[in-house]
Amino acid sequence: MAKLKIALDGPAGSGKSTAAKRVAELLGYAYLDTGAMYRAAALAALRADVSLTDAAQAEAVVARSRIELRWTGGETRVWLDGEEVTAEIRRPEAAQAASYVSTIPGVRAILVARQREFAAAGGVVMEGRDIGTVVLPGADLKVFLTASAEIRARRRADELAARGVPIDFAEMKRDVVARDRRDAERAASPLAAAPDAIILDTTAMEAEEVARLIVLLAREKERKAEAR
Repeated sequence: MAKLKIALDGPAGSGKSTAAKRVAELLGYAYLDTGAMYRAAALAALRADVSLTDAAQAEAVVARSRIELRWTGGETRVWLDGEEVTAEIRRPEAAQAASYVSTIPGVRAILVARQREFAAAGGVVMEGRDIGTVVLPGADLKVFLTASAEIRARRRADELAARGVPIDFAEMKRDVVARDRRDAERAASPLAAAPDAIILDTTAMEAEEVARLIVLLAREKERKAEAR
């Protein structure tokens, strides 16, 4: 069968990471968590003690940083300059820093180039906020996932609680809304659904239901590609 490039986009807590991992597993595709790349880039900036609003310094740090992602045992494991930082990048402060660093055009250009290299051969599921619009505008299948802010905040809080990270739900909801605004209003690659993306509201959907629906869409695309 033809090997597709699949782009999954959406705001924080929309379920795109969970869906992307499961879709990749069901299709036998590679998976790339671009959010983990931005978190690792943000961590590099934090460790270098540069201002997250200093574009030139942040870009210089990211350019010289070595970020590696490995999909192992159903989990994305992340290394920064040879040190595993999988747990560290999932902390709230890394997520907040990533939402600032990701607004810097130079940082995005560096990471987008790396993401395109990863997807070049096809057979990949890539998730983020600008995959279908900027990273892989020619993707074979584009899906934009969304959900209510309340549900997305609850999902994020539950995810962090499962890792033993204490979370105030009201604060988490405020953070989700604020991050939505930053992502949508940033000058570089704002969060938006591609014109040809299929939009799925996951508010009332289970994770497995979302993944299997996307797999059905992908299989149809594969069949059409084979028939050409």
